[in-house]
Amino acid sequence: MCGRFAFFSPAEAVTAAFGFAAPQVFTPRYNIAPTQTVLTIVGDVEGRPVWKHQHWGLVPFWAKDPAIGNRMINARAETITEKPSYRQAFSRRRCLVPATGFYEWAATASDKKTPYFISDVSEQPLLMAGIWDIWEKGPGEPLHSFTIITREANAFMQALHHRMPVLLSRGDMDRWLAPKAAKNELLEIANTPPAADLQAWPVSRAVNSPLNDVPELVEKA
Repeated sequence: MCGRFAFFSPAEAVTAAFGFAAPQVFTPRYNIAPTQTVLTIVGDVEGRPVWKHQHWGLVPFWAKDPAIGNRMINARAETITEKPSYRQAFSRRRCLVPATGFYEWAATASDKKTPYFISDVSEQPLLMAGIWDIWEKGPGEPLHSFTIITREANAFMQALHHRMPVLLSRGDMDRWLAPKAAKNELLEIANTPPAADLQAWPVSRAVNSPLNDVPELVEKA
C-alpha cells in the first residue's frame, strides 16, 4: 500500500521532470498523510495537465457519508475496473500524485516495523497514478478527493512490502490524463512494472506521527 509520502522537490526540478510549470505556491511536505489536502495533477477538458488541491481518501460521488474516504486511500490496479467505488472515476477522472518519495514500513527481527523512505536514484520527483471524484452531498463546497493506485511490488520493493504505488513515466503522463483514453491502454499502463530506478533507506520512527512534518524525517536513521 501507499499510506504516507513526501513532496519537497525544488520547483525547477518539478518543471523539468513533468514538462509544465510547478505551482506558484508550493509548500514542501515531508510527511503527507491520508485525509490531508494534497497537490495533484489532473487533466483539463483537453487532457492538458493542471495542478489541483485534493483530499486524500476517495469519496465517491454517490457516497452518503464522506467518512468512507478514510479507508479508500489506495485502489488496486488489478481490480480497479471491477469495484463500484472506483470504476467510474477510473473511466472519467484520472490524476497524478507527484512525490519526491514515499514511505514504507518493513518488519524487523524485533517485530518493530522500521520506516523506509523510497525515492528515485536520480533524485527526480515521482508520478504516482491516481483517480479522483467530486462529492456534492454535503452542505458546504463540493469535496474533491483522490486515491493512489497500487500494484504488486517490483523486485526492489519486495524486500520492504508486497505492494507499491503505480509509478508512471513522463511519457505515460499525457496518456494517463487523456480524456478518451481506452480502458485497455490505461490498464496496461497501470500494470506495467515501473521504469523508475528506486533507492531506499531507513528513517526515524518520528514519521509515524502525521503531526511531524520536517526535513529531518527523510534523513537516514
